[in-house]
Amino acid sequence: MLLKNKLVQLCIALGLGLIVMLIPRPEGTKFEIIGDPEKRILTQVGGDFVIDDNGGQKTKGYVLRALNPGQPQATAKHLEEEAVRLGLTDARVVYVDGLSPTAKRFLATLAFLLFLFIFEPIPLEITAISIGVLLILTGVTDVKGAWAPYMHPVVVFIMCCLVYAIALEKAGLTQRLGQAIARKAGDSVIRFTFLLSVGLGYASGLFHDAAAAAIGIATMLPLMRAAGIKPYTKTAKFMMLSVAFACSAGGMITLVGGGRNMVSAAFLKEFTGMELTFFDWMKFAAPAGIITVPLAVTVLYFVYRPDRSFKLPKFDEKMGPWTALEKKTTAILVVAFGMWLTKGAHGLDYSIPGILAIAALVIAGVLEWEDIHKHLEWGTVLFIFGGGISLGLGMDASGAARYFANLFFPLFKGSGWLIMFIGVAVFGAIVTNAMANVAAAALILPIVIPLAQLEGVDPRVLALCLGMATSFALLLVIGCPPNAIAYSYRQFKSSDLTKAGLVATPVLLTALILVCALWWELLGLV
Repeated sequence: MLLKNKLVQLCIALGLGLIVMLIPRPEGTKFEIIGDPEKRILTQVGGDFVIDDNGGQKTKGYVLRALNPGQPQATAKHLEEEAVRLGLTDARVVYVDGLSPTAKRFLATLAFLLFLFIFEPIPLEITAISIGVLLILTGVTDVKGAWAPYMHPVVVFIMCCLVYAIALEKAGLTQRLGQAIARKAGDSVIRFTFLLSVGLGYASGLFHDAAAAAIGIATMLPLMRAAGIKPYTKTAKFMMLSVAFACSAGGMITLVGGGRNMVSAAFLKEFTGMELTFFDWMKFAAPAGIITVPLAVTVLYFVYRPDRSFKLPKFDEKMGPWTALEKKTTAILVVAFGMWLTKGAHGLDYSIPGILAIAALVIAGVLEWEDIHKHLEWGTVLFIFGGGISLGLGMDASGAARYFANLFFPLFKGSGWLIMFIGVAVFGAIVTNAMANVAAAALILPIVIPLAQLEGVDPRVLALCLGMATSFALLLVIGCPPNAIAYSYRQFKSSDLTKAGLVATPVLLTALILVCALWWELLGLV
């Protein structure tokens, strides 16, 4: 009982952060100098450092390696002092294989926050809004860097998806969809969940995982209430998490299923000149998505064992003809989804057609401001997901993510494509829970693509791998949009998602690795 006390839990979280701060900090031996094109710092420290090629990885400046690690002259602080002495005000010293003091403070903050996210001694919205405060107080980022992510374009996009769900429910389209699936499922809650989750999981490859999750949950909730399924029960957890996990897994199917896919393709072209087209991505990634979507729902079934006694209401009568409201809503959302699908042609961020569609829904009389104000979970949209992005950017800015990437990936050097694939997939799936999967892909790819080239591995293998593996951000509510959207309806606790994710993540990663090993061999990619 003592451990369930909120004050005790807060003290434990604080204790975890203090423990991280007490652990000795590895200084490392390599440091990147940025903002010193004439290499003036090198001329002053030539007796203590030498130029290092950093394993062939692309850098913004030049990398120095300490000749006598552990000595006062072989530290980042010494290099910073030399930069000041030389008057190089724009020069920066970046840790390559060591952990900076800022990164250590970030990790202590992360340990504190992770405990709060999992055990919820205080509401998640309060924890999430506190992320910005803690990043500022610990010196990880400035005020703008901490708070700007709370209105990041991705946050606006997720808000649009949730507003669309409100519009679909008000227009009666979710009821129409739910009844259509319920007729096929009979009165079985389990069969209904499988059909809806798997169907929308596959659809998420076409109109983004967040939009698919919002539509699925808006469709599912009225039938859950009709069946008498209460929040926080095993059946409610199974149903809600099935939609979230299936849509996350399905986002890998096409290039437009998630921002992580497009970022992976963009970095591949930037570093190698190789292009993954829409159909290339689908050819290589779709089989893994097709398999992992129903597998995710199956795992959740065995984790939560839903109660079979719950029965859906029977819908014997046919739905009437489409109403004018349904037609207007469908037309507006089809245009919005079409704009998302053709982003490559017009270049507009997803948030732009998203907001325009909301305006159109209001002008057309589908929604009123009061509908949005009353039904939208502002705390989830702005705080939880915005806080997740802020945390991820802080991880990048502090150097913590770079430290772990440089520590992790050299272990797989010289091991062949499959071992490298496994390493990138596992690391990507873990890191993406603490930072947006787009940010995770943007951080890891610049490190692993040069490594692949040095090892003679086709860079497309790792670009595809990272885009696909970061679909499995299943451990934290802030891990990906479908998680945050599902959580906003208050049918499960954050710890319930973590429990399911701890089982689902290794299962889905194993399936991903096996499918890619076999399928890509047939296609001649590996």
